[in-house]
Amino acid sequence: MANTPPPADIDSLPDDFWIGVEQFNQGDYYACHDTLEALWMDAIAPQKPFYQGILQIAVGLYHLGNQNWHGAAILLGEGSHRLAPFEPAFGGIDVAGLVDQAHVWLGALQQTGPTGIQTLARALTDGSPAKSTSEKALKPVPKIQSLTE
Repeated sequence: MANTPPPADIDSLPDDFWIGVEQFNQGDYYACHDTLEALWMDAIAPQKPFYQGILQIAVGLYHLGNQNWHGAAILLGEGSHRLAPFEPAFGGIDVAGLVDQAHVWLGALQQTGPTGIQTLARALTDGSPAKSTSEKALKPVPKIQSLTE
């Protein structure tokens, strides 16, 4: 693919990025957004769209937790699309895994529609068991996985 960014070494990402990853993995999506937005604003390619894609997925999950169907659907889709050129991995991060997880949750949102967001939000925030057919496909809460784990 012509638009594929060059591979990044795990050491090329700043410490604040890893703080953002930890915040994301703890479900603190708002803090993750703030942390990665600060990096994104000063970044250059190839990191700039990488940071933006992750922070868009974080904000999508934040919206999902707050039962904002439209915001969740838009940002999960945009973040996944922005990260696609970085698949399968970038900077030691399993990008393909994160994109796959975002697609699963986006698909569940699309299937349940705005009326089903309460159940999805509960599943995201407290790990409630899935009840509808579309939710059975949900993986655990999305996490950013390092390839070194």
